[in-house]
Amino acid sequence: MTGNASDAEASATVGALDELRRAQPNLRLLAAAADLEHYGRDWTRRWTPAPLAIALPVSNEEVQAIARWASAHRIAIVPSGGRTGLSGGAVAANGELVVSFERMNRVLDFNAVDRTLTVQPGIALEAVHRAAAEHGLIYPVDFAARGSCSIGGNISTNAGGIRVIRYGNTREWIAGLKLVTANGELLELNRGLIKNSSGYDLRQLVIGAEGTLGLVVEATLRLTDPPPASQVMLFAVPQMAALMRVFAACRKRLNLSAFEFFTDRALHHVLAHGAHKPFDEVSPYYVVTEFDAADEAQQQAALEVFEQCLNDGLVNDGVLSQSDAQAAALWRLREGITESLAPHKPYKNDISVRISAVPDFLDEMSSLLTREYPQFDVVWFGHIGDGNLHINVLKPAELADADFVAQCERVTKLLSEVLARHGGSISAEHGIGLVKKPYLSGTRNPSEIELMRGVRRVFDPQGLMNPGKLFD
Repeated sequence: MTGNASDAEASATVGALDELRRAQPNLRLLAAAADLEHYGRDWTRRWTPAPLAIALPVSNEEVQAIARWASAHRIAIVPSGGRTGLSGGAVAANGELVVSFERMNRVLDFNAVDRTLTVQPGIALEAVHRAAAEHGLIYPVDFAARGSCSIGGNISTNAGGIRVIRYGNTREWIAGLKLVTANGELLELNRGLIKNSSGYDLRQLVIGAEGTLGLVVEATLRLTDPPPASQVMLFAVPQMAALMRVFAACRKRLNLSAFEFFTDRALHHVLAHGAHKPFDEVSPYYVVTEFDAADEAQQQAALEVFEQCLNDGLVNDGVLSQSDAQAAALWRLREGITESLAPHKPYKNDISVRISAVPDFLDEMSSLLTREYPQFDVVWFGHIGDGNLHINVLKPAELADADFVAQCERVTKLLSEVLARHGGSISAEHGIGLVKKPYLSGTRNPSEIELMRGVRRVFDPQGLMNPGKLFD
């Protein structure tokens, strides 16, 4: 009986796909095994991809038609951008239709008066940077995956990156959105307005919702002036306790754009991946910071900060960039970490606490990881200037994937308890997805979660938009 029911369901699904093809003859649909695997997963690689098919629309109208079709046939949708996520937010493992936005990748409009750029969701962040630069402006959100991540994905997770200290997260730079709802309606959210006090700001609900409230099909991005000339400085730091004191010294005297840190283990892997060694001696921690250096006074202030930190024993050594090439080389030591770790199948935690809580949290977290991961290579790095840390546990080659993940999940549960005590979040900028669902209650109380469920039900009564993500 079960087999017959399954056969009937499969036949109905095939028929539904045929109906979509007839209704939208120009819509590109993929169903080859290699395509299902490629588009059905993100960087987590924990789940076996098993989507129904892949749709690659080119217009808002095609997206609306897909949504109406999915609603009529009760077929779930998983939106897909660059699939660089680390939380399983773009995984399709249960017969969903993947809607890939890679063909919706154009700049639609530039408004010089409003200083906005309207784009489709599949455009890469790096392409947005180039488009803004053509008009003498910048879109300031930035991170290492800029060449492969998409604006739609950035919006879905409220991505942050390396310059949050100065510019904030993605949501600060979204002037308006167009959203296709689960029933195929097209909503225009905020319309690019600077001031709009006409009720709930649904745009902000959609940002960070991981595709669970609908499909973003256009985004109007705010642009701003390029920053003044800057320099990059790298510090070698002897003790973890000194990290935030170095930050305080830099923030007091310098106009910071970024303040990032990484450990000696992170440096080890980046050097093995081709970067150049910055110092003769190895230190346990490193800081790379970028700051305004448009005049001699600002450059002198940077030297004085270094001398102060050196005299106070907060740093062992330092280097100040003297050219764009040297600045890029110093940034590579931080931005090359994720790529250098990828072959080791790292288990990742992306966490945050208030900046004021960082020192106490680091102490407790360090003790926990040392105790619980004595046999693993654990690599830390992150945006410590905004309280965001990335923890990467590297899988030993001889350990089975399932056993490795099980051990890491046990420690993540302990880590989530530490975060709760310090008022932190289990997800700073990568979303909840599938990976972090068990720990959502450490960040949100039961009343908040129930309100979130209620919002989701209003937008998507049938539960078809990226089901299983955030919560079940």
